[in-house]
Amino acid sequence: MYLTQLDERLWFPDPSTALDDPEGLLAVGGDLRPERLLLAYRMGIFPWFDESQPPLWWSPSPRAVLVPGELHVSRSLAKLARRQRYRLTVNHAFEEVIHYCRELREAGPGTWITPDIERNYCRLHHMGHAHSVEVWDGQRLVAGLYGIGLGRLFCGESMFHRVSNGSKLAMLGLCRHFAAHGGELVDCQLPNPHLQSLGVTSWPRSRFLHKLKELQHAPISARCWQPSELSL
Repeated sequence: MYLTQLDERLWFPDPSTALDDPEGLLAVGGDLRPERLLLAYRMGIFPWFDESQPPLWWSPSPRAVLVPGELHVSRSLAKLARRQRYRLTVNHAFEEVIHYCRELREAGPGTWITPDIERNYCRLHHMGHAHSVEVWDGQRLVAGLYGIGLGRLFCGESMFHRVSNGSKLAMLGLCRHFAAHGGELVDCQLPNPHLQSLGVTSWPRSRFLHKLKELQHAPISARCWQPSELSL
């Protein structure tokens, strides 16, 4: 296991060479242009660092994943969905979602969503690769999430909420919408107790990478990521 220093060339080392400590750290350096980001996701790698660091690239084991149909829906979340107080959409406000994810984390313990990250994921959105789910209270955006679509896999990146259970409602909307259009798996990257409470499980890196190769080339409904309203 060793750490690779990247340069301007567009490549990544085999994810199996990632470090054990810190777990999953694979490479350092390079840039964040859309082509490199897409290559990373297609290889099971994602960026995670703060503004004081160069880009750090990770492929951890275990990997946190969620089968959309296995999302744990609590009584309170189910009740909130039935009330239909909030309106849910897909790809109506990607730039606002990623900006709020960055803004709220900057006000707290810090964020890995640097200005360069924000700018290039917006470029990926305009290229048709990055997508968002939004939760609205009237005309006010109160929660949302974003990530990368790779065929029948959705690579979740971040979420935010300004109302109780808002981000969970966005996750519920994503899972039901994604599954209805052929989606099979949501990559949640790193396991934690909050994700586990939602039904997220942990897979060894090898299992995730094998499934990634299968799902990223599997066709999904062309309607999945068209801007639309969601019904729960």
